[in-house]
Amino acid sequence: MTDQTDLSRLTDALLQTALDAGAEAADALAVDGTSVSVDVLKGALEQAERAEGVEIGLRVLIGKRQACVSASDTSERTMREMAERAVAMAQAAPEDPHIGLADPGELVRDWDAAVLDLVDDGPAPSPETLQDMAARAEAAALAVDGISQVGSASASYGDRRLHLAATNGFSGGYRRTGTSLSCVAITGEGTKMERDYYGDSRIHRADLDSPEDVGRIAAERTVARRGATKPPTGAYPVLYDERVAGQLIGHLLGAINGSAVARGATFLRDAMGEPVLPKGIDLIEDPTLRRISGSKPFDAEGLPVARRAIVRDGVLQGWMLDLATARKLGLQSTGNASRGTSTPPSPGAGNVLLTQGARSRAELMAEMGTGLLVTSMIGSSINPTTGDYSRGASGFWVENGEIVRPVNECTVAGNLRDILRSVIPANDARTYVGRQVPSLLVEGLTIAGG
Repeated sequence: MTDQTDLSRLTDALLQTALDAGAEAADALAVDGTSVSVDVLKGALEQAERAEGVEIGLRVLIGKRQACVSASDTSERTMREMAERAVAMAQAAPEDPHIGLADPGELVRDWDAAVLDLVDDGPAPSPETLQDMAARAEAAALAVDGISQVGSASASYGDRRLHLAATNGFSGGYRRTGTSLSCVAITGEGTKMERDYYGDSRIHRADLDSPEDVGRIAAERTVARRGATKPPTGAYPVLYDERVAGQLIGHLLGAINGSAVARGATFLRDAMGEPVLPKGIDLIEDPTLRRISGSKPFDAEGLPVARRAIVRDGVLQGWMLDLATARKLGLQSTGNASRGTSTPPSPGAGNVLLTQGARSRAELMAEMGTGLLVTSMIGSSINPTTGDYSRGASGFWVENGEIVRPVNECTVAGNLRDILRSVIPANDARTYVGRQVPSLLVEGLTIAGG
């Protein structure tokens, strides 16, 4: 891989080329990555992929006009052509009064990426090691009684460096690694086939669940789904299992994203300072957590990042903003800018933590009495402006606080503002993932089943 110094030189060269081509200001991003993925089927290698290389992106600004270009070739000729093309595109682009680089005084001054522990310094797993991991997960799944086949068993590893520089004086970069392992198991045949999965992904391979646990959990989840039927139709409480509960909070994060707020296209557009979650519940964003995939030492515009309360005691405290959306709303950036090599910055969520409750999922299920435990969701019909919500779901039907049978082919519907205001959290959130959200009980959703 290209080292951090080389990436820094590359971004500096891009900036100078942009200025020479006529840009008034610019920022440049260089990303060097290596990834390896392996799929196993019936104990044998089914597919192996390896990708590596450097991608570069350039954003140029001329007055209040901007354009972005990217390439995977780092030759001087290509960079010169990129800069010339970007300047020509910017000159023809419509004006946007809110774009622009950060003022030098806004930039992060000191950071220590090593504190975040985002790099596994051990040797990268070989393709043979990844194949062995996937094969062991598959074998563990097949060893569970009732599993007819394994749909997929996959292992992957990635190592990525990035460097961001801009003509306002910012220059910085960091590295991130990650290893993942997943398994999809199948029970039954034909129209009676059911499937489920389990996977784990960690920055440090030593933290990863064992292949045997990954395969076993995938199989046990799948076997529990044998004989699934449709649930009854009606208004019932719904308990979102921890593995899908984060999607509800994802809808909240989307609704407070600065891009949606600036357009007025969100059901929370007038909710600043108003309750959006139950009293006593906080939603914390923290990009400084160690060994967590969403952590970073600075945002995509070179601004500092810090722990902050998005929701405190149920009340919305702030939007998720980059510089452009903040300027449009007359506010300050919250350090939430994210970007790729071919796109300008836009607001994006990092690590979030929802206040956990005092009760287990089983205790919430007992409180629910009769209703739906959702463990998987597919498709969606969500109106971001009104919050009207309808999603396909599967899981388990609960009666008298106990699971009585698996269910599938149903939809759950309601309004997100009402749903979020009524959630009751369990105490089972995983503390090593970027979206730390426990199982959530919601009263009175509409279930459409059989």
